[in-house]
Amino acid sequence: MLIYGLGFAATTLTSWHLLVTFCSLHVALWMKLFEHKPFDARAVMGFGILNGISIGLLNLSLGFNSVGFYQMTKLAIIPCTVLLETLFFRKKFSRNIQLSLAILLLGVGIATVTDLQLNILGSILSLLAVVTTCIAQIMTNTIQKKFKVSSTQLLYQSCPYQALTLFIIGPFLDGLLTNKNVFAFKYTPQVLFFIVLSCLISVSVNFSTFLVIGKTSPVTYQVLGHLKTCLVLAFGYVLLHDPFSWRNILGILIAVVGMVIYSYYCTVESQQQKASEVSPQLPQVIPCVVVFLLMNYSPQIVKCDPSFTD
Repeated sequence: MLIYGLGFAATTLTSWHLLVTFCSLHVALWMKLFEHKPFDARAVMGFGILNGISIGLLNLSLGFNSVGFYQMTKLAIIPCTVLLETLFFRKKFSRNIQLSLAILLLGVGIATVTDLQLNILGSILSLLAVVTTCIAQIMTNTIQKKFKVSSTQLLYQSCPYQALTLFIIGPFLDGLLTNKNVFAFKYTPQVLFFIVLSCLISVSVNFSTFLVIGKTSPVTYQVLGHLKTCLVLAFGYVLLHDPFSWRNILGILIAVVGMVIYSYYCTVESQQQKASEVSPQLPQVIPCVVVFLLMNYSPQIVKCDPSFTD
């Protein structure tokens, strides 16, 4: 509503979202709802700046491309993430997982992608947006595991750098995309109301993003993002009576099938991994138990007197 209905600047608004998120987390820290855990400052700064740049590039991609091509850009994030994690982190994705992701992307593509108008500048911006977004989401997961920090602790420390990056580049990008000066915008009570509302909602959105990526994986987070897209389309048709076609219905059904298959095989492989981590310990435990039993419960040897006769 605020961006598409009232024409407000998206990138600058995102910087305000992050600033409010940081302030909210600072209050939570003051109330001792979580513990502040400082770690590598350069890693936090680089991560925060990269996140801010990726958001700016996604907005530029939307501004210089058609909606259909922008949807293709979002679909490309999953295979790009799989490729980067395979090459640099030696992470293995089974064929079942790859097949389920392919079905999911096919369904979302059928449901959302319409026109594909290509241009050189838009394609370059989309490529940069995909790569930076993938790296930022992979870093969200790896930093939490490497430094043993929670999603709240990472978000609290990286928020200022993200907000500052977007606040610096935001007015320029928004002016380029909308031909409007964000500081000369007419801030009516309606605009202010939606700005405050969006900032409050963004706190839970930013927190849930870091939480999901940290607890699961960047790929799973993108799968949930596409589920959100399908739900938005479905609710828009049911509640708002948006125009819908057989193509949208078919795409959503295929996407849901892909999500179900992905969830199933993720659960199965997770259980198999836990079982494999326990099984190597059994050969070490069993000999120890046997030795313990022999030492403590072996029958005493009775020596017979040679002179004893019936």
